[in-house]
Amino acid sequence: MPTLQRDGLVGPRTGPASAAPWGAATAVAAVVVVGLVASVVAARYSGAVDALPGGLTDAGPVVRWSLPLVRVVHDVAASLTIGSLLLAATMIPGRTRAESAALDEPRRAAAFRVATAAAFVWAVAGGVGVVFTFADAAGMPLADPLFGSNLTGSVWSIEPLRVGLISTVVAFVVASVAAVSRARSVAVGLTVLSAFGLLVLGLAGHAGGSADHETAVNAMAAHLLSAAVWVGGLLALVVLRRPLGDALGVVARRYSTVALWCFVALGVSGVMSATTRLGSWSDLATPYGVLVLVKVLAFAALGVAGVWHRRVTLDRIDAADAADPAAATTGAADTADATHATDTTDAPASSVRGRLFARLALVETLVMGLAFGVATALARSEPPVPELVADPSAALSLTGYPVPSAPTALSWLTAWRVEWLFLATGLLAIGLYVSGVVRLRRRGDAWPVLRTLSWVVGWLLFVYATNGALGIYGRVAFSWHMTLHMLEAMVVPIFLVLAAPMTLALRTVRPRRDGTIGPREMLLALIHSRFLAVVGNPVFAAVLFFMSLVVFYWTGLFQLALETHTGHLLMTAHFVLTGYLFVWVLVGVDPGPKRWSPALRLVVLFATISFHAFFGVAMISGTTLLGGDFFPTIDIPWVPDRLADQRYGGGVAWAIGELPSLVLALTVAVQWFRSDSSESVRQDRRADRDGDAELTAYNARLAALARRDEGASR
Repeated sequence: MPTLQRDGLVGPRTGPASAAPWGAATAVAAVVVVGLVASVVAARYSGAVDALPGGLTDAGPVVRWSLPLVRVVHDVAASLTIGSLLLAATMIPGRTRAESAALDEPRRAAAFRVATAAAFVWAVAGGVGVVFTFADAAGMPLADPLFGSNLTGSVWSIEPLRVGLISTVVAFVVASVAAVSRARSVAVGLTVLSAFGLLVLGLAGHAGGSADHETAVNAMAAHLLSAAVWVGGLLALVVLRRPLGDALGVVARRYSTVALWCFVALGVSGVMSATTRLGSWSDLATPYGVLVLVKVLAFAALGVAGVWHRRVTLDRIDAADAADPAAATTGAADTADATHATDTTDAPASSVRGRLFARLALVETLVMGLAFGVATALARSEPPVPELVADPSAALSLTGYPVPSAPTALSWLTAWRVEWLFLATGLLAIGLYVSGVVRLRRRGDAWPVLRTLSWVVGWLLFVYATNGALGIYGRVAFSWHMTLHMLEAMVVPIFLVLAAPMTLALRTVRPRRDGTIGPREMLLALIHSRFLAVVGNPVFAAVLFFMSLVVFYWTGLFQLALETHTGHLLMTAHFVLTGYLFVWVLVGVDPGPKRWSPALRLVVLFATISFHAFFGVAMISGTTLLGGDFFPTIDIPWVPDRLADQRYGGGVAWAIGELPSLVLALTVAVQWFRSDSSESVRQDRRADRDGDAELTAYNARLAALARRDEGASR
């Protein structure tokens, strides 16, 4: 089980190394040491490291005690890796800040060096953790002669070992690439890859019969990522404070905004996670509940410190920099050496920044280590609410939910089961879009109401599809699943694309003037990237849209999506994104690669419709049940003929796909008509201005040709 389900650290700092009484290595060591001590105390208190009762096979005290300790090192290293890469990718000012490469490259290079070292530690700790996890699960001491052979034979078949191995490999890849690269684009990619290596620990797998499994998994994933970004960002600021020099104030302020988002995500996910493991308020008196309370106190303390920094420290740092402009000249010297500092050579503003930085950094770092250790012990402690349900049904074991009752006509409106991740995604998307529209109107700019309505309707349909009847019955019956698929891939994207979200973002998100990378800069980079030039080709988008259907349903991917929460999430994301891309290349109004002519886009659309029809016919005439043994295993009583239900699903795919295709064709035709009308109006206006010089020149040319032909005939 992943254990980075802890509260992180908020509040940016600034200041050179010389202003703090402890160095970068000391800060990281302090986190690790406090985390190890807290883990030992908490694990002993909760009984997480006690020998198994009843004489059950036990791997020994070395394994029991080493597992939480190794996990502390693993989590600190993973957080520092993500934090360092995030700073290098988005927060360290680049050349657009009108500064020389001498100040730009060493800063990012220092962040890459920290990420390299941290990722290698992450990889080693992950590998050791895999070994100890197997020993603990198998009850085999490390000295057992059969230990090595059993480990190699089971490492990929046992899910906790498999995801641990994947995370370890990801960490090694990140460390290897970071060691030889300094480009900002590489930092962005490695940040995403590192986040995946951490998320796989929380999302992968499916506890058979787990109570409220998907809520617990979603909460764990959000907790993992938000904690890593929050904690890792602060640690990176501590470690990199001297190489950043005078840019540390800019980086700290950018990090502060990210930390605030992480604070909210961490708090919400922590509450959700606790509610799945604590049945009542009285459970807070159990050893597990006491450790949860300790985490809550640490979370509150760190939040208060973060508020103090946002309201007081950052402003004082800015005031100190403004009072001593000469401090900017110290940045180049600071970047030359990231390991040595003296209290007598720093400029006055640097000293002020250092004192402000050190005021809370040490205390917060120690509290962070405490949260790490307690969370590690929590992961190995028995919660008051059992995580497994006695004698689960096949449907409960494979989907996480019992078999739903037979659907009725009213089920389309009355059947609801909240899927918190998809619900939060939809509400957040609507909230951000509406806030952008409000910002436009406040400054006197107009935005079409139909676009706003289209965006809201699209996300409400998505929320309904994932939380309503389709989300419930689509997990156990093929025909309902195909209806869900068609809605997510062919209906929702039309509304989202016509809302022009990228155009709204470019008009409302402020550009950054300090050389850092924000949402607007990332969006512009994507719009002008070679990647979008390739995937934005209508032929590529159409082939991806159709072929992904074939690959998904006629391989093991479909069964994986039905049986695992991770597969279900990836399936939903794939349906929506490929559908969005296909619709966007046909009727999108957002900026991007050069648009094909409407005639060619219609050709692509009609060809895709034809292939989609073949897809539906293949399912209607198919004689092999898709999804492997999933549907026979769950054996839904109100689906007596599973093959007939699959054929009905093929008919749904064929029928539902026609109406969105017709809407797309009509939209392309309307855009074609508007384009021609606009061109005609433009030409008429130009003719009014220049006396129709173009037509006059054309007629003169025809007359000249006529005279030439007449002369030739004579």
